[in-house]
Amino acid sequence: MGKRIFVKGFLLVICLSLGVVHAAEKVYILENPYMSRTLVVKDGVLSTQQIVNKQAGTKLVPVSCQEFALRISEGTDKDGTDKILTTKDFVVVSVDKKFTPAIKSYCFHLKNKVHELAVDVCYELVEDNFYGHKYLEITSGKKVTLEKIDVESIAFEDAFQNYKLKLITARKSGGWKPGLGQPVYTTATATFWGMEFPGAFNTVEEGSTITCGYLRGKELLPEERYTTYRSVVGVADDKNFIDDTFFYYIDRIRRRPARLQVQYNSWFDYGNRVSKETFAGSLRKVHNELVVRRGCRPLNAYVIDDGWQDKSKNVTWADTVWKINNKFAPYFRDSRKEVVKAGSTLGIWLSPASIFGARPMVERMGGYGFEALSYGMSMTGEKYMGRLEDRVLDLARHGVSYFKFDGLFGHLNIRDFELQGRGTAAMPQLGLEGFSTSDERLNDPKYDELKSYYLVAGTERLMKIFDGLHQVNPDIFIAITNAAYLSPWWLSYVDVVWLINAGDAAKGKDRTGELVYRDHVYFQIWQEENTKFPMNSIFNHEPKKVTAKEDYKSFRDYLFMNLSRGTGFVELYLKTDSLSTTDWDVLAEGLKWTYQAFPTFKRVRMHGGNPKKNEVYGYTAWNEKQGYISIHNPSSEQREYKILLDRKTGLLPDSKKVYQLSSVLNNELGVNTSKYRYGEAISLTLHPKEILLLDFTAAE
Repeated sequence: MGKRIFVKGFLLVICLSLGVVHAAEKVYILENPYMSRTLVVKDGVLSTQQIVNKQAGTKLVPVSCQEFALRISEGTDKDGTDKILTTKDFVVVSVDKKFTPAIKSYCFHLKNKVHELAVDVCYELVEDNFYGHKYLEITSGKKVTLEKIDVESIAFEDAFQNYKLKLITARKSGGWKPGLGQPVYTTATATFWGMEFPGAFNTVEEGSTITCGYLRGKELLPEERYTTYRSVVGVADDKNFIDDTFFYYIDRIRRRPARLQVQYNSWFDYGNRVSKETFAGSLRKVHNELVVRRGCRPLNAYVIDDGWQDKSKNVTWADTVWKINNKFAPYFRDSRKEVVKAGSTLGIWLSPASIFGARPMVERMGGYGFEALSYGMSMTGEKYMGRLEDRVLDLARHGVSYFKFDGLFGHLNIRDFELQGRGTAAMPQLGLEGFSTSDERLNDPKYDELKSYYLVAGTERLMKIFDGLHQVNPDIFIAITNAAYLSPWWLSYVDVVWLINAGDAAKGKDRTGELVYRDHVYFQIWQEENTKFPMNSIFNHEPKKVTAKEDYKSFRDYLFMNLSRGTGFVELYLKTDSLSTTDWDVLAEGLKWTYQAFPTFKRVRMHGGNPKKNEVYGYTAWNEKQGYISIHNPSSEQREYKILLDRKTGLLPDSKKVYQLSSVLNNELGVNTSKYRYGEAISLTLHPKEILLLDFTAAE
């Protein structure tokens, strides 16, 4: 029978029956009002003993704990040389403690003599954060390759991987679901886990082991120090609403605050035929109709889409890439003057991979010695990406305030991968002779590791460009579109990400069909695939209005249902000379509703069923003062629908508030009261193809 006593921070176990005394473990605790993490060093080995979620009153005790995992080798091209090292392969030699009123941190210095590796394992907890961080600093006494770095490797019984798809395809329509940068949860104890890096793999292995890390393939030279990205663990107050807490965390760490960005884009007006004259004409038309005549706010940006780049026969991009053609003045000088008159800013389209309207330049740039792939340009090519960075920063310094980066690793149907190791890890042992860089054979998962190395390195290189743009202009607005992927950690670098695997123009024979097409993609991403990405930061290629041949109600219903998706990025795709007075009236009305509703967009979510199955569905968003619910019955039959005003719908629990209901689209609701409280239900009868938009305002 044993007896436990504490002596100067050490827990001693005195085994009276055996007459033996062992120094068992030293305990270190990081703690704030929201959470605590208890770390122990036992026999020189570091591990997490427990994590306490004070918000939910739960305790996480690991089933097992590797703490971290490093896969090292003599090179990604040398099979059979890799080894996996975890905390048990190291000895803690010292510990640094730094506690201030604002932040607490421990840094454990670990050594592995056999492999000549030193790893500092550092933990941080800010006093007013409901989440804590961890990172590694790795130094080697000899050359070594860091193939994979798991900053967290720890098992819990209730570990759950939300997003399980991993389709890193080269050629497949709708099959681009690489699975990068999605968080994992513990479901009973209400925590979220991940790496603060878009290109990470956060997974649950063998049913319970949480791994948060990334494939890097980095060669570490003797005495070179490598600092990993930070992992995060956060705590929620309720296991049923971890999403709400996670998105609140994302909102806190994003590079620039979530903003309502309303802008005009030239693509549906002119395609690649746009010029400074046509662009200026549309700009004046939009400004006059929406701002001057109808009292909307000045648009945030007017955007010149594909068609400004010089790809003429004799132009060279050897010195400067993405040169401006003769349809526009140098640095868009004339166009910038026009947008300033409208109280706005200038934006442009640009393809980092030089595809779409810049693809004719790919072969030429390869001839200059730039790193061309089979389809586009390499996102890890040192020479090309250096020139690209110089160019976009130069454009930003000359007044471009919005960038649509279209085509990163390819596009909707074709992706490109660096196979030669230029700026990323190489694996020639895979036998890729005769493969194009977008070869359909690369769809085979046996090539996933090589493709992942490229995605990680390419993501890092793009992040550097985005960082540079922020330094030039802290109010820059950045969208990444084709062949991006939906990691919420992109928002630490950009403002919106494309709604992946969907066409530019919503398919459908009428407005109902267009809504169902796009809303089904939303349903697929958030409901079926369980993607964790804030809807308020989605680029969805709508609303579109290219003809006046449409009745007032049809356009109005479509527009308001579209806007109720809650994205803070409203890009108007218009044929400006084709719109009627009524069309402009509806657009202005929709924008004014968006201005009013935008404060709720941070908490937007879907409700109801599957649009593609003609089930009733919609969107809802709330804050402390207001909320809205949109409802669409896409079927040709009358439907009954009931929705509960509770936390699942997005309300913040407050039984004292009374909400005044109004119908934005002036539908007859058939309800007995216009006043509702938290916890009450609204029952509605929806006519065939009917759209409702309900506004709620909290009474003083």
